[in-house]
Amino acid sequence: MVFIALSVLIIAGFGFRVSGLGAEGLSEDELNKLNAVADYRAHGLTGANGEHPMLMKAMQAATIILAEKWNNSSFVASHPAESIAPETALRLPGVIFGAFTALLIYLVVAELFGAEVALIAAALWAFDPSAIGFNRVAKEDTFLLFFFLLANVFWLRGQRVAESTDLNPNRYYWLTGAAYGAMMASKYVPHLLAISMSYYWMFQKLPQTQWRLATKRILKFFVCMGITFVILNPTILLPETWHQMGLFASSKRVSHDGYEFMGQLYTQRLVDWLNGIPVYFYGVFTAVKLPVLTVVAFLIGLPLLFRRKLGDGRYFVIFWIYFWIVFFCFPGGKFTRYYTTFLPAVLITAALGIQFAGRWLAKWIAKLGWANGVKHYVPASLAVIAIIWSIMNSINATPHFRLFTNSFGGGVAQAGNFFPHDEFYDASMRDTIAEIAQKAKPGARVASESPLLASYYAQRFNRSDLSCVSLSDAAAMTQLSSGDFVIVARGRRYFSNDKLISNLATHAQPDFQLFLGPTPSVKVYILNDTMTGIVHSAAQARWHSAPPSASKG
Repeated sequence: MVFIALSVLIIAGFGFRVSGLGAEGLSEDELNKLNAVADYRAHGLTGANGEHPMLMKAMQAATIILAEKWNNSSFVASHPAESIAPETALRLPGVIFGAFTALLIYLVVAELFGAEVALIAAALWAFDPSAIGFNRVAKEDTFLLFFFLLANVFWLRGQRVAESTDLNPNRYYWLTGAAYGAMMASKYVPHLLAISMSYYWMFQKLPQTQWRLATKRILKFFVCMGITFVILNPTILLPETWHQMGLFASSKRVSHDGYEFMGQLYTQRLVDWLNGIPVYFYGVFTAVKLPVLTVVAFLIGLPLLFRRKLGDGRYFVIFWIYFWIVFFCFPGGKFTRYYTTFLPAVLITAALGIQFAGRWLAKWIAKLGWANGVKHYVPASLAVIAIIWSIMNSINATPHFRLFTNSFGGGVAQAGNFFPHDEFYDASMRDTIAEIAQKAKPGARVASESPLLASYYAQRFNRSDLSCVSLSDAAAMTQLSSGDFVIVARGRRYFSNDKLISNLATHAQPDFQLFLGPTPSVKVYILNDTMTGIVHSAAQARWHSAPPSASKG
């Protein structure tokens, strides 16, 4: 029954994740991955996009090559509608790994709290709209989470074998090291290793514990981790990769000077710490971007983690929550996709809350003497209601899952108002350029905050004559003239373009708009003489202004 339930969760979760996978255009970040894959294919292993590891890009290269072979097949030649878009091919590995993450959540939680809580947590992940949205983005966080969970499946199994059997647990330690090596080959976030190590060390002062690795096995553990990391991320051996990583670490890869959060601009650098994006950023995300019943269950489950009755497995989740908050909430630079590695901890806590609430209701019904035969179905019924609630939320959010906002956050009416950069994520750029390609005069300039992405789509629509420039490039903006285009995309508001966007909104009407479902996502202005003057004035003001010194606009 467990096997059947998990199979259903994985298949159904995959169905949600793959449905309409190409409905949204690429983001600028995703285009970087596509370009890196093209560079690998043209020149072999290179330092392209070297600030990020290679494992995910290798998988994307495989799906893109397979998609091209499929598109060149005789079947697609006679059925063009069955072709696979580059957007779909690029995102497919994340979708697959995201769907199978439900299995790993089950295996981890079953070791900690038993099969009942594990199934609830796995189901919440399979159908959570934010989890689905994260997995549909061609970024590294889905792979980071997958291998983190895989490592801890082996780690916790090694603990059980060492404590409860006469078997040798060494193979689980080496597999844990290998999985952590794969995690590091997915994204450079070694901080997550502290969760497993802290959980391990808290048992070492207990005289009766058998779960001891000793120095030699700890060293072998890290050797397994290092060897796997190099095998799956061979570009780390290239000098150009280290150069790219150095540029990234020094914030020279940060292409924009702000991030809009709840209508307010903040600086987006990690080193800004408490002066950057507020500490409560992810708290707001938890409150408004998860299904209402999941949020309520999380609040019920959180204090349960501090009850001894729950068992020692609670310490793993406590360390998970604690270290994640320390490592991700206090730096000044934040994106909602970083929440990917925290979301399972929230869902596990919610599953504990659902189990507790279900049992409490069953006891309450028994005390009242109401239908004693029914009380045994109450916990399962409560879990099913919470899971169906998530399913309905995801159905309503399809295919724009990142825009999902629960009733605590105002629902559809407030979609895109909390984290616009991550909620819209350039999703309408493809359709915007398609519209502009039909209207633009030869050689027209197109100004946006994603000029490389605009140029990519201009070439896709056979308009390589279009000149795509940045809204934040004051020199380029002073060259705009009547008949040129200005794209104002939600989520792309920065200190560098705030004055221009405000002036256009006050003194001009967009020539056309685009939407993601019912949510407006892009305004496009075709410049006339009056608007050209507005743009030039804002560009000149920007030219003479100093960079923002405060974290807020």
